[in-house]
Amino acid sequence: MLFGSSGIRRQFDPGLVDLVLRVGSAVAAGASEIIVGTDTRTTSGLLAHSAIAGMLSAGGNVYSCGIAPTPTVAFGTRDIEAGCMITASHNPEPYNGVKLFNPDGSSFTLQQQAEIEQLVTEKHWTGWQEQGSLCEVDMVAAHREAILDRVNFSREIRTVLDCGNGAGSVISPGLLADAGAAVVGLNCNVSGRFARPSEPLEANLPYVGEMVRKTGADCAVVHDGDADRMMAFDGRGRYIDGDQLLMLFAKYLGSDKVVTTVDASMAIEEVAEVHRTPVGDSFVSEELLAWGDFGGEPSGSWIFPEYSYCPDGIHAGALFCEIASEWDIAEELDKMPRYTILRESFHVDNPREIVTALGADEPTHGIRVADEEGWCLIRASGTEPKVRITAEGKTPGKSKDMIEKGRELLNKGKRS
Repeated sequence: MLFGSSGIRRQFDPGLVDLVLRVGSAVAAGASEIIVGTDTRTTSGLLAHSAIAGMLSAGGNVYSCGIAPTPTVAFGTRDIEAGCMITASHNPEPYNGVKLFNPDGSSFTLQQQAEIEQLVTEKHWTGWQEQGSLCEVDMVAAHREAILDRVNFSREIRTVLDCGNGAGSVISPGLLADAGAAVVGLNCNVSGRFARPSEPLEANLPYVGEMVRKTGADCAVVHDGDADRMMAFDGRGRYIDGDQLLMLFAKYLGSDKVVTTVDASMAIEEVAEVHRTPVGDSFVSEELLAWGDFGGEPSGSWIFPEYSYCPDGIHAGALFCEIASEWDIAEELDKMPRYTILRESFHVDNPREIVTALGADEPTHGIRVADEEGWCLIRASGTEPKVRITAEGKTPGKSKDMIEKGRELLNKGKRS
């Protein structure tokens, strides 16, 4: 099984280089034109060359946009048959991988993934007369202009922006400045090394809240390595969890139909009609194709279907700043329903086997145990050797009971 919940990811080694070559060839077997971009990892350039070599050798015509966020590549795919992003998203630096996109920005479906997995076992070489072509394109500028056309700040604001040395560095600083923000930039360079862990968790961002308070900023925007995710802080320097961001966006956009994942808070159901999917932005996107006007998941993926079916942290960051220019975000957050939600991750060698032993049909979807007062979800990570437990209750005590229930189930799975 090559694909996880969000593309292909694994630790960088010669096997990954060979795999990406074959994936590139397989993609070109079904698409004559492909756009390719990379995040800032030190291994991304090599893997991009490998993917492009595979595409060209199979007769594909490639448009390379160099370092660019994942949503930028997905945006560029709208006029092309397929998109290929070299990234491991928020995973640690030793990892890298591939995400594949359709022209509407959606990730390859499960059926398309299965077709790629079959095609990588075959050869798709063409003769010297049928080799594909390669040209460079600037999709960052086009993506920036498209977002600027969609946001409108009511006043000039000050925002702290932490790109985590990721691909967001090539677009968000200039975009937010052009939109009307005085930007206090942190880690906004493409050094190839992450100054902080890439995943935009509160624990990885202990300095951002203080920077908001010291600079008198109205808010803070934070990206992961490929900027498909966006998390934020309010003007008081408080980290905003993903469940609150989901409700904030839904309220501001007037979204009555929201698609989110099984690990999102019960609170969203108090502000909108909700459809839930397995964890993974590709599942949210697929559901949005049939139903809903906004979608996202607590990890920081926000999807605006009238614009693209790819999670767009760049667009979300600009929209969040627009909200900050109109509302006191801290006051809005204080009005929202909120229950205690707990999240834990456990590093294990065999996460899929453990969760399957508990009765899950698909270990990355996990199993969910619920009653009227709370729930817990135990699932295998689709990108790392971890089991994740999420629990929520209508009281803090109930949340603790449900997270303990999750731990008990995990231990049961380990013994099986």
